Amino acid sequence: MTIDKSLRRGSRLVRSRNVLTRDERIERLQMEDRWDEESSPIGLPKVRVIKTVVGKKKKKTKKDEEK
Repeated sequence: MTIDKSLRRGSRLVRSRNVLTRDERIERLQMEDRWDEESSPIGLPKVRVIKTVVGKKKKKTKKDEEK
């Protein structure tokens, strides 16, 4: 059963994923200089996925409101 379009969140597609495709893992390994062209694409080493954290808004103080 699928979710109705009106109930889906718009930000769902924006968040980071915890599982990368093989191509994405190879791309990250190449950026980190951990990938050789001779290496096998099977049995790739683990690649850390950095999760983005949305910061909270700071509360306004009385001094900020007076300005």
